[in-house]
Amino acid sequence: MIDPSLVSEPHPWHRYAALGDSFTEGIGDPDPESVGGNRGWADRVAEELARGQADFAYANLAVRGRLLQQIIDQQVEPALALQPDLVTISAGGNDLLRPGGDPDLLADKLDAVVDTFAASGATVVLFTGPDVRETVLGSIRSKTAIFNENLRTVAARHEAVIADMWALRQLMDPQMWSSDRLHFSPLGHHTIAAMVLDTLAVRHTLEPLHPKERPVRSWRTARAEDLVWAREYFVPWVLRRLRHQSSGDGVVAKRLEAGPIFGPGMPPGASD
Repeated sequence: MIDPSLVSEPHPWHRYAALGDSFTEGIGDPDPESVGGNRGWADRVAEELARGQADFAYANLAVRGRLLQQIIDQQVEPALALQPDLVTISAGGNDLLRPGGDPDLLADKLDAVVDTFAASGATVVLFTGPDVRETVLGSIRSKTAIFNENLRTVAARHEAVIADMWALRQLMDPQMWSSDRLHFSPLGHHTIAAMVLDTLAVRHTLEPLHPKERPVRSWRTARAEDLVWAREYFVPWVLRRLRHQSSGDGVVAKRLEAGPIFGPGMPPGASD
């Protein structure tokens, strides 16, 4: 008998396709038992949507490092072929990090993508960028804000749903970010997954987590941590940009086909 606590209230979606880059792939939320070795917010959302729905299928086409045009070229057609009724798209962040990344041009490109999925009858979810004022990504805060406003216009044009990470103030807590300071931690992915489900008005089992306060660090400790971060993450990131390389080179999507999130189709803890 299935535990009632594992069963969600009915919702209208049966086939979910997630498109994007490292954020949607789940980087920062390592899990050796998850397909591809990373879990992430999209897996967590799919797990909740699948509870009590034996026919629910999920595909994750996201690949780390992908720019918007690459996502359009490589992920849109495969996603359409899966005939999803729910699509999440998070794209453009890597473009904004690059010199010349234009939030207006990016929104124009994304508008056409949303139009295509909306015309297919799918519910489309778009993500605003988070408020990065307190992070190493602070230099793109103004471009992110412009891009977010453009996304709201795109969403209104096509009756898409906005998953508003900018308004999710919990993401300003350092514990929401992974050690590379560029991706979200497991706690961050968990928090975002709950926000997405709340935005879709889906009852779920994800409970808010209250991270402990970080101990006060001395100047010497903070400086040492910054130097380690620069050596292990920032310098390699800069070198990849100079060499026109991507962290996603040679990486394929972790869920190319739409299938049950729980393997045979039963949620963890369920039994006959």
